[in-house]
Amino acid sequence: MRILVTGGTGFIGSHLVDRLMEAGHEVLCLDNYYTGSKKNILHWLGHPNFELIRHDVTEPIRLEVEQIYHLACPASPVHYQFNPVKTIKTNVMGTLNMLGLAKRTKARFFLASTSEVYGDPLVHPQTEDYWGNVNPIGIRSCYDEGKRVAETLTFDYHRQNNVNVCVARIFNTYGPRMQVNDGRVVSNFIVQALQGIPLTVYGDGSQTRSFCYVADLVEGFIQLMNSEHQGPINLGNPDEYTVLELAEKIQALINPTAEVQYKPLPSDDPQRRRPDITRARNLLEWQPKIPLMDGLQRTIPDFAERLGVTYNKVVQV
Repeated sequence: MRILVTGGTGFIGSHLVDRLMEAGHEVLCLDNYYTGSKKNILHWLGHPNFELIRHDVTEPIRLEVEQIYHLACPASPVHYQFNPVKTIKTNVMGTLNMLGLAKRTKARFFLASTSEVYGDPLVHPQTEDYWGNVNPIGIRSCYDEGKRVAETLTFDYHRQNNVNVCVARIFNTYGPRMQVNDGRVVSNFIVQALQGIPLTVYGDGSQTRSFCYVADLVEGFIQLMNSEHQGPINLGNPDEYTVLELAEKIQALINPTAEVQYKPLPSDDPQRRRPDITRARNLLEWQPKIPLMDGLQRTIPDFAERLGVTYNKVVQV
């Protein structure tokens, strides 16, 4: 099958490219390298089934494909807040362009949406029927509201133009190839612990997150794409941890003597975030398999190598 992956040199996109290539598909990887890196897909360059296209999804492109995985968009606050207008243009214009491509080629279209559409949720855990609690003018809204509009466009193209679509709402994901300066909690703690500096906890650390290992998430993508379902469907790990608990686990794996430094909570930072994955379990027969400590042990050596730091695992779990 001929498959397009937008944002294919990014953290999650490159792992998806790996899985599709390993399955024998012809893969077109499209990226503008805003947050992605060619290093993530170097091992596929020169392969007859792989094509790398440098392109910005806010501009139209004419291709012939059978499936479109639309992942292109900066996903961490550090990156999407750096140029918020660019972020919302990517979510709106980029999604319009990819939906137009799907309409013309009759390709199945997969939108990588986000748990951020739930904002700072008043319902816990979050089900797909919950409409969210989002600040439409806050510093995160270029991403939150951008993805909400992307979902609107996706379902309107389905209703109005009969485009074959599906939408995944992605919860916190981690694993190898996360950017060192990603700014999210897992990468922050790993980098800080490896560099021997205090781990930064915002607020009192009681806010919760659910962490899904990237290989589990990508499996969910493929299950959804090859199903008959539109969604939206939550994809994430329902195991919930406080930020302080995560810091302590990373301390234990890297540097038990590392200090924890507390700083004020950023604006609009969600207090609780955990997916209800009943729909994914029932419709896709999907659920995460890799527990947090196992996933962290697969992730830390990758960070250590890129930072040029020696990593000796501290605890056996």
